[in-house]
Amino acid sequence: MSSKYLVIHMSDPTGADLPQSEDQTILENWAAEGNAAGRLEMGAPVAGPESAKSVAVRGGRTLITDGPFPEFKEWFAGYDLITAESIEEAAEFMAKHPIALSGRIYILPLVKLPWDQD
Repeated sequence: MSSKYLVIHMSDPTGADLPQSEDQTILENWAAEGNAAGRLEMGAPVAGPESAKSVAVRGGRTLITDGPFPEFKEWFAGYDLITAESIEEAAEFMAKHPIALSGRIYILPLVKLPWDQD
């Protein structure tokens, strides 16, 4: 049975510096494979940390600040929602994404909320 996975793309200063043309070619090949296999649901890149906000509610007060802090070495660069038979299969597929070379990829199984359990 197929499961859904949230894939988080992270920058990583130890990753390869891919030329834009190579990055684009790898990404297009990855997307074509994913679409052909019915794996891809949605995904998108995100703006940099200079555009981000952090939101928290503490003691009934909403705190909205610029974020994250500039000393972060990694940045959340985008996401995908994919379908795979296992997390290992999802990892094999994501190893073909250009971020696997230039950054880091986190794969998280989607789960139901406790009150939505069958």
